[in-house]
Amino acid sequence: MIVYDRGNLGVVTNHHNYHYRNEKNDTEQYEEKDVVHVEQAREDMIQISGQLGVPVIEVNGEIVIGFDKARLSELLGIKR
Repeated sequence: MIVYDRGNLGVVTNHHNYHYRNEKNDTEQYEEKDVVHVEQAREDMIQISGQLGVPVIEVNGEIVIGFDKARLSELLGIKR
């Protein structure tokens, strides 16, 4: 899982907390990419999503725009 964000962003913090609260950290790699300070991360995010806004979250090749808890739960196999 890759989370493209702008560093200290509350929405991504929500995602991070949700991810770990649901104990998916054992099976999912978690990587954050700062699109403000790292140009390559910003270019990658735009290429895969067509978006300039954050967060953009990639889970197993699937792109989620924003913190969409229902979609993330589905992709991570978290039962709600």
